[in-house]
Amino acid sequence: MPDPWKPTKAQILAAEGKRVRDVIAPDLRVLFCGINPGLYTAAVGHHFARPGNRFWKALYDAGFSERLLSPFDERELLNRGFGITNVVARATAAADALSREEVIAGGRRLAIKVRGYRPRILAVLGLGAYRTAFFQPGAGVGQQALTIGDTVVWVLPNPSGLNANYQQQDLARLFKELKDAAETI
Repeated sequence: MPDPWKPTKAQILAAEGKRVRDVIAPDLRVLFCGINPGLYTAAVGHHFARPGNRFWKALYDAGFSERLLSPFDERELLNRGFGITNVVARATAAADALSREEVIAGGRRLAIKVRGYRPRILAVLGLGAYRTAFFQPGAGVGQQALTIGDTVVWVLPNPSGLNANYQQQDLARLFKELKDAAETI
């Protein structure tokens, strides 16, 4: 009998172009924003679900949760004042399959969403996606000068296991800086 938590190769391939429902509510402390769902994530229907993605571990290591949550616990984030969305809703095998125009259009839709839901902080998880979506070519990791309405914008590295530029301890430290800021903003 197949494991319902682990999609088959066929299910993963069939997830191309699918969407994953946002975990969102008004007035969140932090709205985390991925680049776009990967195929594994879209196949299971939960954010940051691919084995090897370090998002959930980084949240735990930074103190956003008292236990290590899994993608299947994502709705629990709302009770803690956190949510998840994406710059681009369409699932692809890799973020580099997205066109520049698609990322820019996603940035416009994201800004509208942020103005409507009014999180205190928007944390974009992907420096390149942020730079493209918001026309900020010189941006770095951390708090940005750009705001969306009253929402502070923060950029963190993409937590994908494929992002070798940042190790788990680096992600934990950067997520902790965001957590500390979220307690004061």
